[in-house]
Amino acid sequence: MPEKLFKVNAEEYILPGNRACQGCGLSLAYRYILKALRENTILTIPASCLTVLHGLYPVTSVRIPCLNCTFASTAASASGLVAGLAALNRSDITVVAIAGDGGTYDIGIQALSGAAERGTDFIFVCYDNEGYMNTGTQRSSATPAGALTTTTPVLTKQQNKKDMMKIMEGHGLPYLATGSPAFPIDLYDKFVKAKRIKGTRYLQIATPCPPGWVFPPKETVRIGRLAVETGSVVLYEIENGKFRLTGRSKTLAEKGGRVPVTHFVERQGRFRKMSEAQLHALQQATDHKWAECLKRAEA
Repeated sequence: MPEKLFKVNAEEYILPGNRACQGCGLSLAYRYILKALRENTILTIPASCLTVLHGLYPVTSVRIPCLNCTFASTAASASGLVAGLAALNRSDITVVAIAGDGGTYDIGIQALSGAAERGTDFIFVCYDNEGYMNTGTQRSSATPAGALTTTTPVLTKQQNKKDMMKIMEGHGLPYLATGSPAFPIDLYDKFVKAKRIKGTRYLQIATPCPPGWVFPPKETVRIGRLAVETGSVVLYEIENGKFRLTGRSKTLAEKGGRVPVTHFVERQGRFRKMSEAQLHALQQATDHKWAECLKRAEA
């Protein structure tokens, strides 16, 4: 990708060939995340799809130093790295913790909330593929109502998705943002900005998962775009309390053209048992969220 055209770092930090699934939305997002973060970065990740992408010791496909930690301790290990670097007077290195929705919404929320309350200086990234995909597609609290998982094999999940962005916003963080690998320039710009800010920063990336969501790998970018164009995922950032729509979501707000949620749902096998009532409820919830975001953007 030409740097002078898109202003994207031309350096690659993921080497050719890794253990991620075909069409992995995380691998697409991760490429641009690392381009934005650059060399002076230390990563910490729990057991997850990202651990698989990195590879088995002593081989790795990623050129950035990385600490593997336990499932529940991603933010705690990041806090330890921050303390260690401070003791060495290394203020030039950015600590970045990256976990899936299971390791963020559920198992890792205690350590994350504690670090955020203290304002520990690191970036926490949740790649949200809406389930425990690395261990067999079990439900998480990020799984939307109406989806099939291996722990909801007969009835679809009945509970709505947890709003993790609102939970994290409640901690008074200096910077929060959403992103999608289907819109890489928007994603890249947000990480460039996040790296320059001090304190706990939280970014949530909607990452389509072909085996977990049950769609062909070639459809990953299309599914990611539909998530945004239906309003199921809204691209925005909150900087020092100021809410701002970004990228495609900003265009949809200004010019219209948002499409029904069914366009997003019908392409995924995980929703094959969704009832009409659940689809209607999902559309209503999406409309409500979209209206709320428009109101905040206008304030």
